[in-house]
Amino acid sequence: QVQLVESGGGLVQAGGSLSLSCAASGLTFRSYSMGWFRQAPGKEREFVAAISWSGSRTSYADSVKGRFTISRDNAKNTGYLQMNSLKAEDTAVYYCGASTSYGATYSFYHYWGQGTQVTVSS
Repeated sequence: QVQLVESGGGLVQAGGSLSLSCAASGLTFRSYSMGWFRQAPGKEREFVAAISWSGSRTSYADSVKGRFTISRDNAKNTGYLQMNSLKAEDTAVYYCGASTSYGATYSFYHYWGQGTQVTVSS
C-alpha cells in the first residue's frame, strides 16, 4: 500500500543538471523524514541526501555537497533532488526512501521506491 515512485532520471552530459522527484502515497508523508540513496553497478547503495519531516534539516554526502539540493513539498507528498554540475561518477540508480528517523543511516529507512536511472556521460 505504501508506495514511493521516483521520476526524472535520464541521460545528461557532464556538467548538466537533472531534477528527481519522489511521489509518496499510502503514508502520511509529512510524518517521515526522506532521503535519497544511489546504487551504481557492483556497488552498495550509498547515501546521497536526507531531509527532516519539516525540511528544516538537511544532510548530504561529501561527494554531492554543494552540487545537489534536497527538498520536499509535504502538501504534494513529494520529495525532490536537484542535481547540478553532474559528473560521470554520479551515474547510478537513484532511490528515494522514507524513515521515521532523520539521517544518513540506511537501516533507518522503512520504505523505498523502485529507483530511477541517472546516466551522466563524460
